[in-house]
Amino acid sequence: MEDALTLDTLAKSAADMAMSIDTIWVLVTAALVFFMQAGFAFVEAGFTRAKNTVNILYKNLMDFAVGSIVFWAIGFSLMFGANTAGGFMGSPSLFNFDIWKGGIPEEAFLIFQTVFAATAATIVSGAMAERTEFKTYLVYSLIISLLIYPISGHWTWGGGWLASMETPFHDFAGSTVVHMVGGLIALTGAIALGPRIGKYSGKRANAIPGHNIPYGALGVFILWLGWFGFNPGSQLAASGSANATAISHIFVTTNLAGAAGAISALLISWIRFGKPSLSFALNGVLAGLVAITAGCDLVSDLGAIIIGTIAGVVLVYAVTFIDNVLHIDDPVGAVSVHGVCGALGTILVGFFAQGSGLFYGGGTAQLVSQLIGVGSTAIWALATGFVLFKVLKATIGLRVPKRIEEEGLDIYEHGESAYN
Repeated sequence: MEDALTLDTLAKSAADMAMSIDTIWVLVTAALVFFMQAGFAFVEAGFTRAKNTVNILYKNLMDFAVGSIVFWAIGFSLMFGANTAGGFMGSPSLFNFDIWKGGIPEEAFLIFQTVFAATAATIVSGAMAERTEFKTYLVYSLIISLLIYPISGHWTWGGGWLASMETPFHDFAGSTVVHMVGGLIALTGAIALGPRIGKYSGKRANAIPGHNIPYGALGVFILWLGWFGFNPGSQLAASGSANATAISHIFVTTNLAGAAGAISALLISWIRFGKPSLSFALNGVLAGLVAITAGCDLVSDLGAIIIGTIAGVVLVYAVTFIDNVLHIDDPVGAVSVHGVCGALGTILVGFFAQGSGLFYGGGTAQLVSQLIGVGSTAIWALATGFVLFKVLKATIGLRVPKRIEEEGLDIYEHGESAYN
């Protein structure tokens, strides 16, 4: 009897230790993902003009503040509550976190998912920079974190219909769930707003240089660091050899894809424009990181390099196509980085996933599921984004007056300047 009690005690102690390790891991990686808000703020501020810096920093701050409250209040339940409407959304429940059960405390999982929701919302800011009413921004940031992101997120991560297919849709850390959704809502916002004054002269696109490339570079380094929380943290555990091996592999694939994206974007921009562009290389890093996020757990190291390389190449062409052909003004390239490369990376899982991917003898089942998941989520993001911005434009207004845009949002919207 004494031996049995000792074994039971040891087993409970080991289980408690594993839970503690897993909880600390998730909370630390959540903090890294939270710090990505600073990265987004620096990238956006650096790639735009000095007269709008306060406005941009303010928006990134309020994305997280507003998103934290509304996701805590109801967004979490819409994303992780019991299936309703055939797996379309979770059952709404105010202030209820007991709906999710796993190997860590509910509140640890809540804060990890909160920082992801804030990321989806803040992506939109970059494409709509330098011309958006601040009050309107607060409203649409709230709606993204409250409704749009949680509902489509439920389809994949909350046990919804995409997760219930015969071959489940795979998006490990959010190439589609987070990045593509944010990027495509950003696209609808940029279209609804129209371009900045002076951006286009007839069919010619005019460059509007950012005021501080060092800010942009620092922001990318911060985001690269944060991605080591974003992707490995999505394992939601670190205890035991299997989890240790998994998160180590995810660290490597994440890093390789970001590095490959930087190199390929640099080379393609050098070939196309005659000089190696730092801004393209910086966005190439982000393109590679976004693309690998869906399959970072399943692809090989070489597969990660190939995915990052493809993303870096596609980024350069996507940015120039959206700007020069479609004449959609996206000051930081958010639509290309997050929308295009998020979709691309998710689809490439169907080719490069070890075991289930087409290139590994897995047939087309995974690829078909990836296409269904990307297509349906894209339709949701585009449709809800267009409706949201059309309603806001018709009611409280979307764009600042011409004089404010020309002289800068900082003084007129906030009464203060970033540089004195």
